[in-house]
Amino acid sequence: MSGGVFVTDLRVRFADVDNAGIVYYPRFFHFFHVAMEELFEREFGKNYPDVIGVDHVGFPAVHTEADYRMPVRYGDRPHIRVSCVRIGGKSVTLRYRVTRPADGAEFAEGRITTACVDMRTFTPMEVPPAYREFFSRFLES
Repeated sequence: MSGGVFVTDLRVRFADVDNAGIVYYPRFFHFFHVAMEELFEREFGKNYPDVIGVDHVGFPAVHTEADYRMPVRYGDRPHIRVSCVRIGGKSVTLRYRVTRPADGAEFAEGRITTACVDMRTFTPMEVPPAYREFFSRFLES
């Protein structure tokens, strides 16, 4: 990778698991969104509500996919590794890898493509230069 990888911690809560005692698969998409919010706040210096409400830039999901490799259980504390797969004219694709801290084994991987929209009109817009520069810091080669 030419760019960096953002890593954040996750703590699996009781509400995240199903009756089988493992993380209910849609919860991973919630985890991915939490990691994206952490990425903005810790690396871009803006919380996501300010991105939407002050800058009027939104990144709604337009395509999602995920692969699940190992179960994640209540009390686990995996890492979520975030990188950027693609920066288009009006979209961004991020990759999320949920890994076990002890050995880096991968629990799950997801990719989410988001459109870039003007939140005042909810119409597509070019990824603003500051955001393009920001995502470029995490761009995979």
